[in-house]
Amino acid sequence: MGVKKLRPMTPGTRARIAPDFADVTASAPEKSLLAPLKKSGGRNNSGKMTMRYMGGGHKQRLRVIDFKRNKFDVPATVKSVEYDPARSARIALLFYADGEKRYIIAPQGLQVGQTVISGKNVAPEVGNTLPLSKIPLGTIVHCVEFKPGKGAAMARSAGSYVQLVAREGKYATLKMPSGEMRNILVTCLATIGSVGNAEHMNVNLGKAGRKRWLGRRPRVRGVVMNPVDHPMGGGEGKSSGGHPRSRNGLYAKGQKTRTPKKYSNKLIIGKKKK
Repeated sequence: MGVKKLRPMTPGTRARIAPDFADVTASAPEKSLLAPLKKSGGRNNSGKMTMRYMGGGHKQRLRVIDFKRNKFDVPATVKSVEYDPARSARIALLFYADGEKRYIIAPQGLQVGQTVISGKNVAPEVGNTLPLSKIPLGTIVHCVEFKPGKGAAMARSAGSYVQLVAREGKYATLKMPSGEMRNILVTCLATIGSVGNAEHMNVNLGKAGRKRWLGRRPRVRGVVMNPVDHPMGGGEGKSSGGHPRSRNGLYAKGQKTRTPKKYSNKLIIGKKKK
């Protein structure tokens, strides 16, 4: 996948950097793997806005992704690589040998016609899913489980990956994209390779309307609000607003937000890079 820079024919295309979709091989999704995607507009069940800056956007249908990869020792052929409007990564349509069809997150380098498989004793090749106990040290992986059988929770977005650096006893040590070192049970599954569509980070939408099509409404800075609306609001002219903080008064920019008594703190053995 790459990106293309558009010619400045209009103000909206002047700064736009768009994906070229060269890696996408199918224009229509698999109908049996679609589900309705209902938009909330940031409202809860009583209609009260609980998340700001959400609303509108183009109608979408959810692609049902197989994050568990629990169809063991059954080979599958990659039928197509497709665009998914609900995520930054591309998805791959698999046709299993027994006739079942499933979507997975498409790793970098996965080609149409390639065979992938999941299991305990399969080769550590791109697209294959194995337990961390069977993956060679130093391997780049993605779609890693936190708990065995629960499904992939880590390294699922475009271009992300995790490196397996050590194993000791029932735990494997992973180096996260943030630089954090973390222990995970060796019985958890992971998929070989990094997530594709790594150029997604270079995309520039070019205009506010394109962000509205994605369902994102304009974001207002707290410093330009009134004192009644935000702790940093008020003042004459361009006032600094005091120490950066959130709408409910919590310090921003450097304040630790992780729960001190979180159950998984003991599994983190190396802190994030500053």
